[in-house]
This record gives sequence, C-alpha cells and structure tokens, in this order.
Amino acid sequence: MRFPFRRAAPAVAAVLVVSSAPLASATADDVVVDPAQYVNPFVGTAPGGADFGHGGGAGNTFPGATAPLGGVQWSPDTVTYQHGGYAYGDNRIKGFSLTHLSGAGCKDYGNVPFMPLLGADATGPATFSHTNERAEPGSYRVTFDNGIGTELAATQRSGVARFTYPATDDRPAALSVDAGKAFNAATGAVDIGTDTLSGHTDSGGFCKSGNRYRLYFHATFDHPFAQAAHPEGKPGAAVVSFGPGVRTVTVRVGVSFVSVEGARRNAATEQHEDSYDGIRQAARARWNDWLGRIAVGGGTGTQRRVFYTALYHSLLHPSTFSDTDGRYPGMDGVIRRTRPGHVQYANFSGWDVYRSQVQLLALLAPREASDIAQSVLNQGLQAGYFDRWTVANGGTGVMVGDPLPVIASAVHAFGATDFDARALLRAALAGRQDKRQRPGHEQYDALGYVAAGARGVWGSAATTLEYAASDYALAQLAHRLGDTTAHETLLRASGNWRKLFNPATGYLQPRAADGSWPPFTPAQTTEYVEGNAAQYTWMVPHDLPGLFALMGGNAAVTARLDTFFTHLNAGGTQPYAYLGNEPSFNTPWAYDYADRPDRARDTVRRALATLFSDRPDGLVGNDDLGAMSSWAVWASLGMYPQAPGSDQLALAEPVFPTATLHRPGGPAIEITAPDASATVGDASTLTLTAQARKGS
Repeated sequence: MRFPFRRAAPAVAAVLVVSSAPLASATADDVVVDPAQYVNPFVGTAPGGADFGHGGGAGNTFPGATAPLGGVQWSPDTVTYQHGGYAYGDNRIKGFSLTHLSGAGCKDYGNVPFMPLLGADATGPATFSHTNERAEPGSYRVTFDNGIGTELAATQRSGVARFTYPATDDRPAALSVDAGKAFNAATGAVDIGTDTLSGHTDSGGFCKSGNRYRLYFHATFDHPFAQAAHPEGKPGAAVVSFGPGVRTVTVRVGVSFVSVEGARRNAATEQHEDSYDGIRQAARARWNDWLGRIAVGGGTGTQRRVFYTALYHSLLHPSTFSDTDGRYPGMDGVIRRTRPGHVQYANFSGWDVYRSQVQLLALLAPREASDIAQSVLNQGLQAGYFDRWTVANGGTGVMVGDPLPVIASAVHAFGATDFDARALLRAALAGRQDKRQRPGHEQYDALGYVAAGARGVWGSAATTLEYAASDYALAQLAHRLGDTTAHETLLRASGNWRKLFNPATGYLQPRAADGSWPPFTPAQTTEYVEGNAAQYTWMVPHDLPGLFALMGGNAAVTARLDTFFTHLNAGGTQPYAYLGNEPSFNTPWAYDYADRPDRARDTVRRALATLFSDRPDGLVGNDDLGAMSSWAVWASLGMYPQAPGSDQLALAEPVFPTATLHRPGGPAIEITAPDASATVGDASTLTLTAQARKGS
C-alpha cells in the first residue's frame, strides 16, 4: 500500500545512515498513551527571543480552554498585553474573554470578558500567583489572591465556567460581563434576564485593517440573579450578583456569528446538562484522541513535552465558525448553511500555515481538513477572490502572496479530498488576474516577476517568490485532477523565480521593470517581507535543484548553507537564518537536495534543541496559528513538507525511536529510528524506515 508521502530528493534514500548515539528502541510500555499530560499551554506566553519587529519575541499563545479547531477560546487576559491576551510575566488578570487567536502577530478578538467579583467591587484586575494556576488541554483554572476561583472548560462552540467564592467573605458572589470590550475597539449590547445574559459585540480591525465582525453570545447561570444592572455609562456591560449563601456559580456560554438563538442552541446542543467536571473530562478525552493520533515512543520527558505542546498548538486553528445547525455568515454577509455534517472554518493565517501546518492537519484529521479546504473555496466564491489573511467572515489583506489556494492544494495532496477541488482550481485560476488577490499580477504575468517599486505591492521580490510557489502548488492540484492545460501553464509560471536570479551576485534579488538590477546587498530588507535577500534566496521550495544548479552546484551550496546557519534566529536584518519567522522554515531541509542529509539532520536537531522548549518562553517568535509549532512537530518526526501543494517530504533524523501516525479511516504510518539520539551530534549509526500498515 502506498503511504501518503515520498522522499523529496534522490539524496535521501529509503534507509538513511547518519550519526547519532544509540538508544534502545521504544517498547510498548514506553509509548505515550496519555499525551495530554505532556502539553504545557503556557508555552509561548513569555518572550523566548528578541523582538525583531514582526509581532514580538513571544509565541503570543493563550493558556485557556478550547477544543481542537474550536470556535471558543475561553482564556484569561492579563493587564500586560500580548497578542494572545496573556503575558506570563504579569500577575494581574482583568477578565476571561471568549475568543482568541493563538500566535498572531496583530491583535484581534478578546471578546466579551467575564470577571468574577465580590460584591460591587469592580475596581480593577485581580492578582494571582502561578502556583495557584493550572492549564491543560480543554480546561484552565486559577485562584485569585482574593480567594475567588475560576475554572473554565470548552466544547466546540461553547464554554462552561465554575466560579467559587471564598466562604469566609460575606460579600455577595458577583460577576461582570462586558460586550463593549475586546482587544480592539468594540461596542456591544447585553440583555439581562432572570438568570441569563445575552447579546452581541461588534469589533475587528486586525492589523489595522477595515475588517469587522459581529459575535453573539448567550450565558445561562445555575442561580437566579439577586441584583443585575448595566453599570452607569456602559450599556454594553452588565454586573450581576447572587443571593446570600451562594458560593459556587456555574455558567454555560455559547457563541455564534449568526444570532443569540444560535449561541444558545450551540451551548445546549454541545453541553446538554452535563456537569462542569463531565465537560472538562470530555474535553481532555477529545484532546487525547487528537493528540494520540501521533503516538511516540522513547525520548526524554522534555522532548515529549516540546512535541505534544507543539502538536497541541498546531491543532488550535482554523476555528469552527458555523453553528451546530450549519449556519454561518458568508464573506458577503449572507447567512449560509454548510452541507449536513460539515463545518465552515474561519481565521486563516494564510502566509504562515500553508507551509507545514495544514499538511499536518490533513494527515491527522482528513475529514476536518477537507472542510477547511471547502471553507477556503466558500470564502473565495463569496468574496469574489481569495484574501491572504481572513478573520471571521472578512478579509484583511494582511501579508503577501496567494496562500489560500495553496492551503487547499496542500491538504488535497495529503489525502483530504472531500471538497470541490475542481471548483477551487477554477476560482484560483481566475483569482490570478485579480488585483485584490494578486497585487502586481500584470507585471508578474508579462515580465515573469513583480518589478521593484511596483505600486500597491509590499516587497516585489518576496511577492514574486510567493506567487511562483503558489503556481507550483496549483500546478500539482491540476495534475492530480487531470487538467493538463492548467498544469502546464502553472508549472511554467512556477519557474518565474529564475527571473530574479542575478548570476553576478548569486542571489534572488529585486529587479527593475526594464530588466536592470538596482543596487543590492544580501542583508537588505527593501523589496522583501519580514526578511532579507539572504533569507529569501532559499525560498524556492519547489525547485531547489534548479536553484542549486544556478548557484554553482552542491558543494558551493553546502558552503553557503553552512554560513547561513551560523545563526539560527538572526532576525530580518542579518544575512543568516531567521527560523523564528516563516520565510526560513524550509531552509534547513535544503541540505537534502545538496546531497547532505547529515547537515539537514544536524541543523534541524540544533534548531529543535535551541529554539523550542517546554517553558513559557519556549517559542522565539509568533506561533502564527500553529505555523511555528507545526514545524517543530515535523522536525521531531524527522521530515518536512517541502514543496507546496505536493505530498513530498524531505527527511532528517527523528527525535523518537518510534512514532505511529493514526489516520482516521486510513492506514497508520509507522516511523522507526531505533538508534535515535536524545542529543545532537553524537556519533553512531541511525537506521530510519517508514512504512504504512492497515488499520487506525
């Protein structure tokens, strides 16, 4: 049986012989059976690297309660702001809001914070200690210094909270809800019932864009209100209190982008009347199902924590967007409905996740990944073009390239095919001539590149390389669909990167419309995006052999790569690797194509060991909705999806002696590396084999 990956280059054989220290092969008793225990949701909440001006040096993750690909992310927000809402170095929580983006480099969401209070004390945030805080997949809890305890758990479209008030304090148990607060400017309305709060909030403006969205919510409490009112001057907020003797309050909250009734129904459908503890346990079990789709054996405790935390962060987005009845607002504002049994997803960090995150989703969750691809198509058809970075049901225009069609092609390549791929290809081909989707496409089509200084284009050289990679991904989709004409046209266009290669310098560099080469230095950031010429010169993931031939062959390339990796995370202004940001993600694996898999192994393992940890400062840059974490997952498995839109995997050295990938409804994939090393650079022999077997 053919398994859904193949070797990326002739230099990487079916059996690799590289150097590592021998460890005993993992036994059945050594295989992880409760992966949730190894997840630390606080990873990424503290800066792990320098702030190079591209969203900070932290992962910008959040520690709160959510489900795999969940539409609710109920999480604490600290006074000190990070884009995930939570800064580990702060000991002040100002509320627990219902929505978050994990790892984004700009702020948005943070909608409708809930805050437990004692009496009428709504004067500000509450202090806490990390010793009184715990987060695990699906749930979160903390006890404030004032004695109030908060416990949160989540389902796909709803959350449940249990607030415990100190018995020694005779002030009434109380709570505030503010629909007029979010990470960006927001307005809202709250309707007060006898034991319910409901309403909506309007916000948006991701990365200073014009994107807006409306979120509805419905909260049902297990006690009636003794008092309830809108604070003076704040009609979008409510403060409620409960009667004497009430020391524990449970609230069930549903969200919807369609209506208050949809929010109420979502919570009722997903939670039934289960207890808080029952929902929390079910959330952890669901996470164990998803995390357990990769069962590793062996490795150190730290390696397991890094791996399963990275896998957890890789499975947070895109976010469930449609209600339990399938309704959702389209990109055109029209309320639509999914096919029965399917889900519309939202929040696509396209420029980031097309590289390695969606491929991982397709391997582990092909049904959901198929719906993600269909969601991409739906967005494109409803908006009339494919945006690059979408939040809720709106485009933001953030970043460059043409990444959303690549997402669909990538998941199709990795076996998630239950979507209208032919319609996707047709829409993507039409979008290649749409300025909203491809700014500067006229020059790209006529010259083979976007010229330096092109109006309305951020980074002509970067944009050209992104368009070429996208064309390659679409060419692969056309090939799989049997569209020979589209395949040949797109494959030719994917070679446009060659127009930027200057033989006099050996770099891919900006080019003027008349064909001349403007003044240039390898460290320049002009005409690049969040990086420089030295970094973007390697960004031809679909044709590295062609690039290397122009560079003078494998020996010359290896020497250049060795120099490039003198620093692993040098930032965007130094001519070295910048593995804390996406343009350098594929470069360690480039060694494979230069017949030096040993260098790929060493560089990948060094990056894993130095740029990722199991602590709050365990990420050196934005996680970008799982993009960086997915790199760590693939690297730990010793492979990487190098060519966009293709099922090719470049190989290195796995961290674990064994790993089994369980695909729902498909064959399991077994990776064995019995002599896998716990450290980097030990000299011995590693034999790696991969095979597929029937079953799941």
